[in-house]
Order: sequence, then C-alpha cells, then structure tokens
Amino acid sequence: MIKKPVTIRTDMDMASRPIAHLVQEASQYKSSVYIEMENTKINAKSMMGMMSLPLLKGTSLTVVAEGEDEENAVNGVGAFLENRK
Repeated sequence: MIKKPVTIRTDMDMASRPIAHLVQEASQYKSSVYIEMENTKINAKSMMGMMSLPLLKGTSLTVVAEGEDEENAVNGVGAFLENRK
C-alpha cells in the first residue's frame, strides 16, 4: 500500500466534468485507489463516491493505492489533482 499527500491546485468545477475525468484516471489502474479526507475514505473509481467529496482548490487529501501498479496509480491520480488545467 502506498499513500501520497496531495493538495488540489485548481478548481474542480462541475462544468468541465473533473470528477468524471478523475474517475477515468483512477479506473485505468488495476490497483484499488482511494481518496482519504479527514475521516473519510472513498473509492476513487466510484463516480457517486467521488461526487460526495468537497474537492476544492487548496483542499489537502491523501491518495491511497494498493495492488500491482500502486505506485503508478498514486502518482497518476496525484498528478491529476495537482496539475489539472
């Protein structure tokens, strides 16, 4: 299991469908991928779960992955959240 702290650097406004793109990013990995915020752990491959999180610019969270490509998963999802334009 790998954990990576991340701070969202851009707005995740609904108009540009960032949640759908985030779920697509997480879904390309074989590993289980989760987003942890405070006391909440949500499956990053779940559209409904991800929509329940307040993913706002400046929010700190942790990307967690477990599986055969876990390092690529945390790096890919982390980069999406930090560098999304």
